[in-house]
Amino acid sequence: MPFRQKIRFCTAPDGTGIAIASTGSGPPLLRAAHWLSHVEHDLDSPVWRPWLVEFSRHHTYIRYDQRGCGLSDREVADFSLEAWIGDLEAVVDCLGLHRFPLIGMSQGGAVAIAYAVRHPDKVSHLILAGAYARGALRRAASASARLEAETMVNLIRVGWGRDNPAFRQVFTNQFIPGGTPLQHQWWNELERLTASPENAARTLEAFHGVDVTDLASQLRVPTLVLHARGDARVPFDEGRRLAALIPGARFVPLDSDNHVLLDSEPAWTDFLAEMRGFLGPSPAHAADGAANAAALTPAESEVLRLVAQGLDNRTIAQQLQKSEKTVRNQVSSIFDKLGVRTRAEAIVHVRDRETDF
Repeated sequence: MPFRQKIRFCTAPDGTGIAIASTGSGPPLLRAAHWLSHVEHDLDSPVWRPWLVEFSRHHTYIRYDQRGCGLSDREVADFSLEAWIGDLEAVVDCLGLHRFPLIGMSQGGAVAIAYAVRHPDKVSHLILAGAYARGALRRAASASARLEAETMVNLIRVGWGRDNPAFRQVFTNQFIPGGTPLQHQWWNELERLTASPENAARTLEAFHGVDVTDLASQLRVPTLVLHARGDARVPFDEGRRLAALIPGARFVPLDSDNHVLLDSEPAWTDFLAEMRGFLGPSPAHAADGAANAAALTPAESEVLRLVAQGLDNRTIAQQLQKSEKTVRNQVSSIFDKLGVRTRAEAIVHVRDRETDF
């Protein structure tokens, strides 16, 4: 069955047209816009499609193109944090959303933080992935760091629109260094399709000057912060610093070098498990989980209890006086019945169901 989406448009306070796309069904899950997106092409993306599939599994996943980007209006005068907050407010108002989890990825994290401080009644959970409080120029501690930030902006103006992708490859290597040749090729093309060189440069320049440090400390929304240890786009220390600023935030380091996680790496399943555990099951998912858990045999329930304690197959086999092969087969059966793929997801399932195995 083909994966489908609905595209509509809303109007920001300054008259800018914003393209909105939604996939899946169920309670809303909204992603604040970030720099590189194109709602029309994301469905075919070897990078973004897995995100759409997973985020739409139990929710109506809503995303929108940033002003000057994708299907949103390209002729834009205002590239500022206040304008981006207004775009997000317009999307929420257009869709009539009352309360929802909000995702802020990369540059979108600052927008999501500002929105959540301004509308705490709207945001039930805040998820920040690869995000930061301070833009590159605000966190630059040396002349060299400032020169690097300014050079990246000028590199966009010089090479973004050229047929030769060599200039754009510099950014691709920062976003998905672990990507396949096909993923790199697609990302290079996304950069060309999603924004003009001038819009891309002005957007990055504006984000370089963002600082939501004071706002982050005012957040009173349950917040999960995830950041890849080897992120070449946003330093890991900025993610750690962001989590420390937010009262009660949970910080999860991810073992990856990719700014945008790829579905082929272990960090992807860890990310999904953490996010699902943070959000909790949707009503339909909870009902499915209860039915699936009930289908476990007593022996499988005992194995799952030990898996939830973080034990490996060999240790479980020793405790239950079984062969390691038997335990491995039972774990596979448990995964099939619960509809999970990893031990991390199984542990989250146990925690979500609050089941006393």
